[in-house]
Amino acid sequence: MVGEKMDSKVISYILGKLSWAVALALLLPLGAAIGSGEQALAPFLTAIAAAGVTGSLLRRYGRAATADLTVREGLAITTLGWILVTFLGMLPYTVGGYLSILDGILESISGLSGTGATVFNDLTHVPAGILLWRAETHWLGGLGIIVIFIALFPQMGRGTIHLFNAESTGPSSARALPRIKEMARALFRVYVGLTMLAFAALKCCGLSFLAALEHAFSTIATGGFSPYNDSAAHFHSPLIEGVLIVFMLLSSANFGIYVAVRQRGIRVLLQDTEFRCYLGIVVAAAIAITLNLIWQMGMAPPTALRQAAFQAVSLSSSTGFVSADFDTWPSFSKLVILGLMFIGGCGGSTAGGFKVTRVMLLCHMIREAVRQKIHPGVVVQVRSNHSEVSSDLILGVARFFFVYVMLDLLWTILLTWNGVPLFAALGVSISTMGSCGPAFGIFGATCTYAALPAFGKVIVCVSMLMGRLESFTVLALLMPSFWQRRKGW
Repeated sequence: MVGEKMDSKVISYILGKLSWAVALALLLPLGAAIGSGEQALAPFLTAIAAAGVTGSLLRRYGRAATADLTVREGLAITTLGWILVTFLGMLPYTVGGYLSILDGILESISGLSGTGATVFNDLTHVPAGILLWRAETHWLGGLGIIVIFIALFPQMGRGTIHLFNAESTGPSSARALPRIKEMARALFRVYVGLTMLAFAALKCCGLSFLAALEHAFSTIATGGFSPYNDSAAHFHSPLIEGVLIVFMLLSSANFGIYVAVRQRGIRVLLQDTEFRCYLGIVVAAAIAITLNLIWQMGMAPPTALRQAAFQAVSLSSSTGFVSADFDTWPSFSKLVILGLMFIGGCGGSTAGGFKVTRVMLLCHMIREAVRQKIHPGVVVQVRSNHSEVSSDLILGVARFFFVYVMLDLLWTILLTWNGVPLFAALGVSISTMGSCGPAFGIFGATCTYAALPAFGKVIVCVSMLMGRLESFTVLALLMPSFWQRRKGW
């Protein structure tokens, strides 16, 4: 039976374990700092100590769950967990004196949410440990902090489906499977496997150990942080760009499909209508941008195709790697890029955005509405992947579309009120809500978010958190009724 009230002690206990997990994760960049001969180890030692003490205090106050987690507990743990990890994740930046507290929070949530918007103006002199931590935050948040936590700590207790649901992206993620812990572990194995393959491929392309690891973390998590100021353009290598394209595309597919591939073969991926639609959108966008660059900028066809293909994949997957300054491209190309940022990748992937599956469902809804207008007696049936879609799911997609667009407009209005130019504000809003990163103008492909006013940085931090958790998880905590004791919650 679902509990009647939200148990703060259970929430505290789980958040304490999450804090300890962050302390363990910080050992990797600490090891990189030691291995690189860096003297400044205090930022990581302090962060590890803070995470350990925080975890101990939370666990001391809390207690393990003795019954199923409730829906409210799942929502609270997910949202508060992300906020907690964001603050713990900022400590290496602020303790080391590399960033202010606000900038550290922005860098931390940008990494965890997979946005990849940075406030570092120059990465040349940033220590190796800090650079690795930036990339690792991508990896921790890419599949989902809570999903990884469930996979690594199977003794979490019952009711973890509410945690999984609160953090999963897209309406088609495999969240309805009966054995959610097994699904989390299966997804985690896929995630680790893709990361290892990406690392090996990049290492074979000549990257150093740390550079290959950082780009593997960023690519599979579709984050976009790079240890180089000029991102993927640093390599000047079609081969490396090709490797990144392959793994960005793979990371944009529903990870639940890869679990099914092990059982039924590669045809499962190739037959998935959402992934095929996603590939169609990317190819169409790349061709359109290529022709536009050739026609309006006189760019050589091979160069235009190479740049257009890379940016189409990078921005549609919400990775945000940059191989060319697309802010100098014609307006049509920038409009296509904005559309790719909005749509994003497939549901159940590490990619951000509105999600292709929702776009498909909206298009089906419109088509059926037109059919019903022509033939009033026809029974409306919306189908996806050869299966009929329930009316509840259709209503959920429509609601999410409304909230998603309204939040994009709200962030745009607030940013313009803060002095940000309109198109740049719109780009930042769509980019941060879609976990993409680069925008336009002073926040474009070759720029950072350092120029944002303080209020603007707060706005994008909220936008990145709500975009990653798909709005409703965070909005639920803002409702007064969420904190009231009611039966059936």
